[in-house]
Amino acid sequence: MAASLTTTKQDLDDSRVRVEVEVEPSAVEHEVEGAARSLAGDMKVPGFRQGKVPPPVVIQRVGRQAVLDEAVRRALPGWYGQAVQQEHIAVVGEPQVNLADLPERGAPLSFAFEVGVRPSASLGDYRGLEVARRDRAVSEEAVDAEVDRLRGAQAALETVERAAAQGDFVVIDFVGTVDGEEFEGGQARGHLLELGSGQLIEGFEEGLLGTTAGEEREVRVSFPEDYRNEGLAGREAAFATTVREVKEKRLPEADDDFALEAGGFDTLAELRDDIRGRLAEREGQAINHEFREAVVDAAVERARIDVPSELVHAKAHELWERTARRLESQGIDPARYLELTGKDQEALIHDSEPEAEQALRRESVLAAIVAAEGIEVSDEELLQSLREAATGPGSKPPSERKLARSLERAKADGRADSLREDIAMRKAVDLLVESAKPVAADRAEARDRLWTPEKEREERPTELWTPGS
Repeated sequence: MAASLTTTKQDLDDSRVRVEVEVEPSAVEHEVEGAARSLAGDMKVPGFRQGKVPPPVVIQRVGRQAVLDEAVRRALPGWYGQAVQQEHIAVVGEPQVNLADLPERGAPLSFAFEVGVRPSASLGDYRGLEVARRDRAVSEEAVDAEVDRLRGAQAALETVERAAAQGDFVVIDFVGTVDGEEFEGGQARGHLLELGSGQLIEGFEEGLLGTTAGEEREVRVSFPEDYRNEGLAGREAAFATTVREVKEKRLPEADDDFALEAGGFDTLAELRDDIRGRLAEREGQAINHEFREAVVDAAVERARIDVPSELVHAKAHELWERTARRLESQGIDPARYLELTGKDQEALIHDSEPEAEQALRRESVLAAIVAAEGIEVSDEELLQSLREAATGPGSKPPSERKLARSLERAKADGRADSLREDIAMRKAVDLLVESAKPVAADRAEARDRLWTPEKEREERPTELWTPGS
């Protein structure tokens, strides 16, 4: 249930706002009762079953101030989100919240927050822009590469009686030691390793070149300074290694038999035609995506937007948090991802600031176009977006009743507003793309090199040079 809030917004410098919020007394008491019920779960009070202690008894036992403190701690994020929604604020970054003294019973609760907001854009020309669009082309080299990939997927490993060379596979046993002591994870038996794959620590695979089946060899390597196991980082290790087998990767011939095995085609020519078509479709999708992005960027170049550096850093933080959530949804630990990049979180965020700034500029321009063009999003468009999100490959779409309930919930918790804005911005991109004039990439490059009086005015200093300046 949404609380009744009174909000007052004040615009500040550097794309920030201050919002004063007052929560009505009944909403505060509702949260106090909820907090008391939650605290009752751990309380044992004579005459009451555990977890069934009435809120007034909990408040009497614990003290109203302690229960109120817990209630505000739990409710404040929701009140903040409701205030943001109520004032239609496009937030960038985390807020600075200032909470007033906790109120007496029957009095409202007051707090204020300052937060960065999406900067406003002063639009330039955005209709009929000439934007480079490359032609779709699939080279025979690209088709050859895909054929080779398919051959590699169907390759067989055959044991050979010769010395191991780059690209061969070896089956090995090894035991690693540091200062004569074995370490965790440094042993394996029957490990299949491709020489040159970079699968193991640098220098290990090179140390096995030229070995033959049955040979024993000590391979000495140094762990890198930024190795994930800090106890091994920067230290030298010796691996006592026994080569059990040397195997060679044998690729099938690229012929009609391979075409039948790889894709069910009668001839190699048919397989190549199918590959060419799929590559062309993929290339077309990539070109469309590139063109849409280039059209938006062309509109951004013609707009005037002031983007404070603090806002850019906050947006970069948002991009990293979004990436971290996506990694976790894929079962990847963000900390492990940082280890693989060799950077800490702050360094990665700093490196993403140019991308963050451009993202802010794009959002600002698209929001301004939505306002200028009066673009609106109907409930039916919201339902269609929810329908597409809920329908997986090969599954049936949800019922209209279920979709309607989902939309009502989204409106109640504020998600509908963000979804509506997202759809509106996509419609703004569609408008830009539909009115844009695609030009060949080489023609666009030549046009950019041409001298025009407008370019000279753009490049001319805005202030006159004077001695000592």
